[in-house]
Amino acid sequence: MKFDYKRYGKTLRPVIPVTIQHGKAEIGYHVLVDSGADLCIFHEEIGEALGIDVRTGEKREVFGVGGKASFYYLHTITLSVGGWPSKVEAGFMPDVAGRVMPYGAMGGAAM
Repeated sequence: MKFDYKRYGKTLRPVIPVTIQHGKAEIGYHVLVDSGADLCIFHEEIGEALGIDVRTGEKREVFGVGGKASFYYLHTITLSVGGWPSKVEAGFMPDVAGRVMPYGAMGGAAM
C-alpha cells in the first residue's frame, strides 16, 4: 500500500484514511501513522460514537514525554486500511494530547 503525505501548515505528515468499526457502527477517520507505535490509540469519544462503553475495557497505562502517565482502555475493533479490514486491540484514551492530530494510527479528523 502506498499513501501520500498530507501537508499541515508547513509540515508533511503520514496521514491516512481508515475505517473504524465496532458491531454495526462504523466511522471514517484520518489518522497519523506512527511506525513505532505498539498499538492504535484513539480519543474515547471515538469509542463512544461506536457504541463502546470505553471505561469497561482493560485499563492500561502509558507514559508520554516527561514521564507523565496517562490511561487508556483496550477494546477489540475492526480497523480497515486501504480497504483491508483487521481485528485489532485498540486503546481509547480520555485525555489524548493534541486531539486535532494525535499519534500512532491514533486519530485525527473525521472523514
